[in-house]
Amino acid sequence: MVTSLVLEGDAARIGLARHFAASFLRTARGADGTLIGLRTVETAQLIVSELVTNALRHAPGPALLRLSVLDGTLRIEVRDGSPVAPAVRAPDPARVGQHGLEIVTALARSVSVEAAGTGKSVTAVVGLT
Repeated sequence: MVTSLVLEGDAARIGLARHFAASFLRTARGADGTLIGLRTVETAQLIVSELVTNALRHAPGPALLRLSVLDGTLRIEVRDGSPVAPAVRAPDPARVGQHGLEIVTALARSVSVEAAGTGKSVTAVVGLT
């Protein structure tokens, strides 16, 4: 099961992306045919929020959000127009902001960044169980 959404514009699109992910996951099924749990939906929404925020703030638009459920995992992919890869910063509780990739890395099973055309693709993989 796969879906995607093109995002362009301001921060209002972040809420749209979160809602889009939740709607998709409410109807998606895991490998065993069961519905995806609320905890996974909430985790996915947070990851989507962080990745889309980064794409809309730091890259020329549009951004593409792609969600896929396969083999017991959820892949959350965000493509944008900047070739600059995001970097996880050292933890610093005094720093205001710039914790997005830290959060994504903590919640996801894996996070990868790949060149995609003139930009990049950031993918977070989340287990469904």
